[in-house]
Amino acid sequence: MAKLRRGSHPTYSEASSLRLRAAWLYYNQGLTQKDVAERLGISRSTVIRLLDEALKRAEVQIWISDGIGDCVELATGLEKAFGLDEAIVVPAPASDQADAIAKAVGLALGEFLSDVIEDNTTIGVGWGRTMTASLSGFRPPRRENCKVVSLLGGIVAVHQTNPIDYTWRLASQLGAECYMFLAPLLVDSVETKQALIEKCGLKTLYDLAENLDLAVVSCGDIGPQSTSLSEGFISHETLDELIAAGCICDTMFNFLDAEGRSVEHSINQRVMSVELDTLKKAKHIVLSSGGAHRAKAIRATIKRIGCNTLITDEAAARELLKLQGQSRPGAEETA
Repeated sequence: MAKLRRGSHPTYSEASSLRLRAAWLYYNQGLTQKDVAERLGISRSTVIRLLDEALKRAEVQIWISDGIGDCVELATGLEKAFGLDEAIVVPAPASDQADAIAKAVGLALGEFLSDVIEDNTTIGVGWGRTMTASLSGFRPPRRENCKVVSLLGGIVAVHQTNPIDYTWRLASQLGAECYMFLAPLLVDSVETKQALIEKCGLKTLYDLAENLDLAVVSCGDIGPQSTSLSEGFISHETLDELIAAGCICDTMFNFLDAEGRSVEHSINQRVMSVELDTLKKAKHIVLSSGGAHRAKAIRATIKRIGCNTLITDEAAARELLKLQGQSRPGAEETA
């Protein structure tokens, strides 16, 4: 998988997030400027400039010692534990409600996407609360020859999450071509699914998904706070069946067990979405989800499709490190 090189995104390299990461690695972790440059995918001269700017802004004294350093340390631990190119960890919101977590993590996702999308990029997107929340932080420059491709079907009765609106607004702000998955999220049979793909114009989406430059997805847990249940996409009866089959994760309405394997349930054959095995071919995969209750789902999703950039919150980050057998960032993996 390709790594997004920060040196090619000057706007983001000037942002406070990158300055703090550089400062943390250099001053707290004891890395050399050369090592910091290699870790962050930027030049040594950029590291020198970032460190100088951090000192002038007093960020080394105020921000790192005031709790933000915990997020950077957690991000470093996640990168090592899961082999990520980059982890972005935001402070846990004051409320542990799903909407508050989605808003905090989504804002970071929007800022990230604003800075990394370049011209001639084909972007595949899922949808959900976190993805919708990313629009509040999405302020990209206009790009040339970009495509935004929806990766799964939609819903008839919209409550909080409108997948069509999300894909359209993302594409509109980029000035990109928009390919919307105009089909229901779930159909009655495999035969209906194949007919929609082959005879109703959806094959174009599946073909585009074979060569994504960037795939942006979220994931949910299977429980009381899951979007699938709260939005009425599945019934309590179906939820019980999925749990009995070993399901702990909903990734693009594909239901997975703790190891990232599709559980034995007909819903996985009837969902209108790009196959997860296709999604894992994307050059760069961004996974964005938060909350300690979703740590197992995040881990299962990484096992199934991989991940280059993980965007999450403190609570999920700490739980993910525990699941990997690490009581603290930087500890050796024992599981």
